[in-house]
Amino acid sequence: MSSGKIFKFHNDLDTDQIIASQYLLLPNIEEMKVHAFESLNPEFPSQVKPGDYVVGGENFGCGSSREQAPSVLKALGVQAVIAKSFARIFYRNSINIGLPVIVCKELPDAVQDGDEMELSLTEGVARAGGKTYSCTKLPEYMQKILSEGGLIASLNKEEA
Repeated sequence: MSSGKIFKFHNDLDTDQIIASQYLLLPNIEEMKVHAFESLNPEFPSQVKPGDYVVGGENFGCGSSREQAPSVLKALGVQAVIAKSFARIFYRNSINIGLPVIVCKELPDAVQDGDEMELSLTEGVARAGGKTYSCTKLPEYMQKILSEGGLIASLNKEEA
Protein backbone atom coordinates (compact mmCIF):
# COMPACT_ATOMS: atom_id res chain seq x y z
CA MET A 1 0.00 0.00 0.00
CA SER A 2 1.29 3.40 -0.90
CA SER A 3 0.06 6.64 0.63
CA GLY A 4 -0.20 10.23 -0.50
CA LYS A 5 -2.24 13.41 -0.33
CA ILE A 6 -5.53 13.83 -2.20
CA PHE A 7 -6.15 16.63 -4.69
CA LYS A 8 -9.89 16.52 -5.30
CA PHE A 9 -11.70 17.77 -8.40
CA HIS A 10 -15.28 17.88 -9.68
CA ASN A 11 -17.48 15.84 -12.04
CA ASP A 12 -17.03 16.21 -15.81
CA LEU A 13 -13.48 17.48 -15.50
CA ASP A 14 -12.26 17.86 -19.07
CA THR A 15 -8.78 17.63 -20.50
CA ASP A 16 -8.71 21.41 -21.14
CA GLN A 17 -8.95 21.88 -17.38
CA ILE A 18 -6.06 19.47 -16.83
CA ILE A 19 -3.83 21.15 -19.43
CA ALA A 20 -5.23 24.05 -21.45
CA SER A 21 -4.83 23.88 -25.23
CA GLN A 22 -2.55 26.94 -25.47
CA TYR A 23 0.14 25.01 -23.55
CA LEU A 24 0.16 22.17 -26.07
CA LEU A 25 2.43 24.37 -28.18
CA LEU A 26 5.20 24.07 -25.59
CA PRO A 27 8.00 21.76 -26.74
CA ASN A 28 7.71 19.06 -24.04
CA ILE A 29 5.79 17.67 -21.07
CA GLU A 30 8.30 19.11 -18.59
CA GLU A 31 7.40 22.63 -19.72
CA MET A 32 3.68 21.83 -19.87
CA LYS A 33 3.38 20.28 -16.41
CA VAL A 34 3.76 23.61 -14.57
CA HIS A 35 0.41 24.63 -16.10
CA ALA A 36 -1.58 21.57 -14.93
CA PHE A 37 -5.00 22.50 -13.52
CA GLU A 38 -4.10 26.18 -13.96
CA SER A 39 -7.71 27.35 -14.28
CA LEU A 40 -8.87 25.37 -11.22
CA ASN A 41 -5.91 25.40 -8.84
CA PRO A 42 -2.92 27.42 -10.07
CA GLU A 43 -0.88 26.16 -7.09
CA PHE A 44 -1.37 22.48 -8.00
CA PRO A 45 2.00 21.98 -9.76
CA SER A 46 3.92 23.41 -6.80
CA GLN A 47 1.81 21.63 -4.16
CA VAL A 48 1.57 18.12 -5.60
CA LYS A 49 4.35 15.76 -4.55
CA PRO A 50 5.42 12.43 -6.04
CA GLY A 51 3.06 9.78 -4.69
CA ASP A 52 0.03 12.06 -4.31
CA TYR A 53 -3.38 11.28 -5.81
CA VAL A 54 -5.90 13.08 -7.99
CA VAL A 55 -9.51 12.23 -7.11
CA GLY A 56 -12.46 13.14 -9.31
CA GLY A 57 -16.14 12.43 -9.77
CA GLU A 58 -18.00 11.16 -12.82
CA ASN A 59 -16.62 11.36 -16.36
CA PHE A 60 -13.07 12.37 -15.40
CA GLY A 61 -10.97 13.37 -18.42
CA CYS A 62 -13.79 14.08 -20.86
CA GLY A 63 -13.19 16.36 -23.82
CA SER A 64 -10.44 16.07 -26.36
CA SER A 65 -8.29 12.98 -26.68
CA ARG A 66 -4.98 14.64 -25.87
CA GLU A 67 -2.39 12.33 -24.36
CA GLN A 68 -0.74 15.32 -22.70
CA ALA A 69 -3.47 15.43 -20.01
CA PRO A 70 -2.45 12.19 -18.26
CA SER A 71 1.19 12.82 -19.21
CA VAL A 72 1.45 16.06 -17.21
CA LEU A 73 -0.08 14.34 -14.18
CA LYS A 74 2.42 11.51 -14.41
CA ALA A 75 5.29 13.97 -14.92
CA LEU A 76 4.27 15.76 -11.71
CA GLY A 77 4.49 12.48 -9.82
CA VAL A 78 0.77 11.77 -9.41
CA GLN A 79 0.63 8.15 -8.30
CA ALA A 80 -2.88 7.44 -9.60
CA VAL A 81 -6.16 9.07 -10.57
CA ILE A 82 -9.19 7.72 -8.71
CA ALA A 83 -12.67 8.66 -9.92
CA LYS A 84 -16.27 7.45 -10.06
CA SER A 85 -15.90 7.02 -13.83
CA PHE A 86 -13.56 8.04 -16.66
CA ALA A 87 -13.95 9.19 -20.22
CA ARG A 88 -12.80 6.15 -22.20
CA ILE A 89 -10.08 7.95 -24.18
CA PHE A 90 -8.55 9.46 -21.01
CA TYR A 91 -8.62 6.02 -19.39
CA ARG A 92 -6.88 4.40 -22.35
CA ASN A 93 -4.33 7.19 -22.75
CA SER A 94 -3.49 6.93 -19.05
CA ILE A 95 -2.84 3.18 -19.24
CA ASN A 96 -0.84 3.71 -22.43
CA ILE A 97 1.55 6.13 -20.69
CA GLY A 98 1.68 4.19 -17.41
CA LEU A 99 -0.57 6.30 -15.15
CA PRO A 100 -2.91 4.14 -13.02
CA VAL A 101 -6.59 5.11 -13.30
CA ILE A 102 -8.87 3.46 -10.76
CA VAL A 103 -12.66 3.45 -10.59
CA CYS A 104 -13.87 3.81 -7.02
CA LYS A 105 -17.55 4.75 -6.77
CA GLU A 106 -17.83 5.72 -3.08
CA LEU A 107 -14.46 7.29 -2.27
CA PRO A 108 -14.77 10.64 -4.16
CA ASP A 109 -17.82 11.74 -2.15
CA ALA A 110 -16.26 10.68 1.16
CA VAL A 111 -12.88 12.44 0.94
CA GLN A 112 -11.75 16.05 0.95
CA ASP A 113 -8.95 17.92 -0.71
CA GLY A 114 -5.82 17.43 1.39
CA ASP A 115 -6.87 14.12 3.01
CA GLU A 116 -4.31 11.32 3.15
CA MET A 117 -5.08 8.11 1.28
CA GLU A 118 -3.53 4.70 0.81
CA LEU A 119 -4.07 2.65 -2.35
CA SER A 120 -3.33 -0.95 -3.23
CA LEU A 121 -3.59 -1.65 -6.95
CA THR A 122 -3.08 -5.37 -6.41
CA GLU A 123 -5.85 -5.61 -3.79
CA GLY A 124 -8.18 -3.08 -5.41
CA VAL A 125 -8.71 -1.11 -2.19
CA ALA A 126 -8.22 2.45 -1.00
CA ARG A 127 -8.12 3.65 2.60
CA ALA A 128 -8.89 7.18 3.71
CA GLY A 129 -10.35 8.70 6.86
CA GLY A 130 -10.28 5.37 8.66
CA LYS A 131 -12.49 3.67 6.04
CA THR A 132 -11.71 1.13 3.36
CA TYR A 133 -13.18 1.49 -0.13
CA SER A 134 -13.50 -1.19 -2.76
CA CYS A 135 -12.08 -0.09 -6.09
CA THR A 136 -11.67 -1.70 -9.46
CA LYS A 137 -8.88 -4.23 -9.27
CA LEU A 138 -6.89 -3.98 -12.47
CA PRO A 139 -6.27 -7.25 -14.28
CA GLU A 140 -2.75 -8.65 -14.00
CA TYR A 141 -1.88 -7.77 -17.61
CA MET A 142 -2.83 -4.10 -17.00
CA GLN A 143 -0.81 -4.00 -13.79
CA LYS A 144 2.12 -5.36 -15.80
CA ILE A 145 1.72 -2.62 -18.42
CA LEU A 146 1.63 0.03 -15.68
CA SER A 147 4.63 -1.39 -13.82
CA GLU A 148 6.66 -1.36 -17.04
CA GLY A 149 5.89 2.32 -17.67
CA GLY A 150 3.03 2.05 -20.15
CA LEU A 151 1.96 0.17 -23.24
CA ILE A 152 4.85 1.05 -25.56
CA ALA A 153 7.46 0.30 -22.89
CA SER A 154 5.71 -3.00 -22.18
CA LEU A 155 5.59 -3.97 -25.87
CA ASN A 156 9.25 -3.02 -26.33
CA LYS A 157 10.21 -5.33 -23.44
CA GLU A 158 8.28 -8.18 -25.05
CA GLU A 159 10.18 -7.74 -28.32
CA ALA A 160 13.59 -7.82 -26.62
